[in-house]
Amino acid sequence: MNQRRNFVKKSLAGLALASFGGAKLQSAPIAGKKQKDSFKLAIAGYTFVKFKLDEALAMMQKTDVNYLCIKDFHLPMDSTDAEIAAFHQKLKAANVQGYGVGPIYAKTKESVDKAFDYAKRVGVDLIVGVPNMELLPYVESKVKAFNIRYAIHNHGPDIDLFPNAASIYKEIKDMDARMGICFDMGHNVRDKQDSIADMGRYHKRIFDIHLKNVTAAEKAGKTCELSRGIIDIPAFVAMLRKVKYSGTCSLEYEKDMHDPLAGIAESVGYFRGVVDAS
Repeated sequence: MNQRRNFVKKSLAGLALASFGGAKLQSAPIAGKKQKDSFKLAIAGYTFVKFKLDEALAMMQKTDVNYLCIKDFHLPMDSTDAEIAAFHQKLKAANVQGYGVGPIYAKTKESVDKAFDYAKRVGVDLIVGVPNMELLPYVESKVKAFNIRYAIHNHGPDIDLFPNAASIYKEIKDMDARMGICFDMGHNVRDKQDSIADMGRYHKRIFDIHLKNVTAAEKAGKTCELSRGIIDIPAFVAMLRKVKYSGTCSLEYEKDMHDPLAGIAESVGYFRGVVDAS
């Protein structure tokens, strides 16, 4: 019976990969004993920058993803307590939970203050941030005061500030343990880094992952469907398990942003297929 079940799972995985019309895809993962994982699949709010909240939640329901990193275009930072409560009620009705806020850029102490006040009122314990370098000691002081984790987002070769995971870790390694990384694995590769190895190196400080694949390990590389890029997703999942990662893997899909549902669905399906079959 187990042999038959494994044969069926392998066949379905192969059929799913073949159904994309000859596109260059990663290999189907080999079926095996399913593991219980501590990491959760989520969606980064920026994926839905072209959509209103109701439309975004409808896409999350269609793909059965239940965790969202909240962006301020869906919940403005100056929202009232009543507006925040209504926002959470709307998420609850869609079976979605907001687990963090951001990315939020910070160029002044006042903007850092505003970010922490926002996170506290929203009721989350994670801020994804992009602070100016000189603000890091002040951010650390706010982390201690609020007991809210702060994950710095890397942006690859597009901006000089925090291009990769190593550049963040160098600055925070001796800071409070709640100072961490939002690991954009795609941008990290576009900066010619090894995202699988870096997941292993810095996992203790990685609080959130922007799950994505890219077309090339260079600045010109673009986001693509998770199954179609140069990052070996089965190997990345294996690393998540090796280090016992317990945070969120938040799909950030930056292709076809006016009509992303097909790419989101393919990426979610492929990731779940890798997780279930490996």
